[in-house]
Amino acid sequence: MKNLLSFLALCLIATSAFSQQQLFNGKNLKNWDIHLGTPITGFEDLAKKATPESTYSITKLEGQKVIHISGDIFASLATKEEFENYHLHLEFKWGEKVYGKRNSGLLYHSFGPFGAAFGTWMACIEHQLMHENLGDTYLMGNTCCQVKSKMGNMGTAYFYAPDGQISTFSEETNGRSIKKKEDAEKPLGEWNTVDLYCFGQTSVHVVNGKVVMVNTNCSTIENGKTTPLTKGKIQIQSEGGEFFIRKIEIADITEIPAELLK
Repeated sequence: MKNLLSFLALCLIATSAFSQQQLFNGKNLKNWDIHLGTPITGFEDLAKKATPESTYSITKLEGQKVIHISGDIFASLATKEEFENYHLHLEFKWGEKVYGKRNSGLLYHSFGPFGAAFGTWMACIEHQLMHENLGDTYLMGNTCCQVKSKMGNMGTAYFYAPDGQISTFSEETNGRSIKKKEDAEKPLGEWNTVDLYCFGQTSVHVVNGKVVMVNTNCSTIENGKTTPLTKGKIQIQSEGGEFFIRKIEIADITEIPAELLK
């Protein structure tokens, strides 16, 4: 109980600091760039009709203005600004329209040109938002990291485990994907809260108040050389599922709260 109260107190302190910068101002997307990428298989006709304004727009939901993401084309909503050493807070929920599967991601430490990752997105590290995979890590482009992990019972995937062995993950080593420690996602139709803490080369994924992933030694690999990756732009994917964002806020931090790293 003491640890829980301490964590809630830290969250309250962090929340009070969110007023430092609202990434969604409740009115428009003037602080963001939009890039339309490749079509979703089976929905090529929708991609031909898509525009930046139809893919990412502002609408009213439950009495407040929110970001509406169509999901009918692979696309990126990217901050114009880079961020380093921060706590990002995001609140989202899925809509009813699905184009293949309810998939999206919060992409951080994004760098380089659009299209470097899967023909649409910048290279980055992904805090997975996909339904039933919320909180996973996925490494896009030439990114890599280390995670305390264990192989799952089926022997096909690594899961974050605080008591696990530190392993390196990349396209060439153990694969791009590390699964969340536990499922903390809320039922479809309800709002999910995502908190992302990034400090130095460490990033922590928190879903609805539960720590589900800790990545360390976040880096890039170029010609066999590893370089620390500590900052970059933030991208929100359009990737097959309609969804809504009612809040996305960011605040500078001087460390990751110790409670999150236990």
